Amino acid sequence: MNTEPFGTVFKNGSATCLARIVGHDAQPIDAGDVAQIEYSVYLLDARDPDSRSAVAGHDGETLLPADVLFDTLVTDDLWTRDDVGYNFRHAMDVSTDHAFAIAGRDYLVEYRLSPYAGQVILARFRLHAI
Repeated sequence: MNTEPFGTVFKNGSATCLARIVGHDAQPIDAGDVAQIEYSVYLLDARDPDSRSAVAGHDGETLLPADVLFDTLVTDDLWTRDDVGYNFRHAMDVSTDHAFAIAGRDYLVEYRLSPYAGQVILARFRLHAI
């Protein structure tokens, strides 16, 4: 099942995105399964659901799989969704470029995981800036 979690982020703040990402075989993936990860943050248009604008400094940014994917599922105080856990964690660096600069607006954070074999896996988060 694919879901697009909703959350809240402070204007000009950072976000930590957590997910349990599974491959097309429904098994949790790990860093050894993925060749490349890229993420982008988009400002969404409330009047046009097909319109989105990339946020400077957070468009097509590359992440190292070993930095954000875990070999085993993690259950800690950050994960409150269930007792199974997460295998993906990305704390967004906003020290140079703000990702969520406009309060009252919605943003989409999209991760594109390119496995060594198979199709691209998308993980998306919708965040509202306050």
